[in-house]
Amino acid sequence: MDINHFIAQYGYWALFIGCLAEGETVTLLAGLAAHDGLLRYGMVVFIAALGGLVGDLTLYFIGRRYGHRVLRRFKRAQPNIERANRLILRYPLWFVLGVRFMYGFRLIGPLMIGASRLAPARFVPLNFLGAVLWAFIFVTLGYWGGRVIEPWLHKVDHHLKYGLLLVGLLLLIWLVPRAIRYLLRRKPR
Repeated sequence: MDINHFIAQYGYWALFIGCLAEGETVTLLAGLAAHDGLLRYGMVVFIAALGGLVGDLTLYFIGRRYGHRVLRRFKRAQPNIERANRLILRYPLWFVLGVRFMYGFRLIGPLMIGASRLAPARFVPLNFLGAVLWAFIFVTLGYWGGRVIEPWLHKVDHHLKYGLLLVGLLLLIWLVPRAIRYLLRRKPR
């Protein structure tokens, strides 16, 4: 099993899927893979931006349709939600660009923006700009991080197959007794 082959073959798809929601870790790792020559830097930035854009647009339009119903369920957070709505409408540029960089707001942020009724004509270009900036920053951080950790990567690749084998073996040791107990406890029908 060669991990580099899997990254080169499925890396762009994994990056796109990972960027649909919270994508920082996946984006950093893709930047690292680009540094290592497994993926192309420009393509990684493009796919990360596309994944972030599609994910946020989806959540925004869900927020426009169902956002008020969803957000009303958070009774204790209503003062914060109302404050966020005021900020969204007062500072749409900064909120739409910044929500991407606020930990924990990548999923709820676009939903809240959609529920605030910010016009799609304002949201879409700002979201596009935010997605490109976000992708460029995180992919570049991963790419530069590759320079720092490159000496250790070759050792990790060499030992990775043994580590994965050990994890699989431990998982098997943990699962088999539980499966046996479960099967023994089941009553015959």
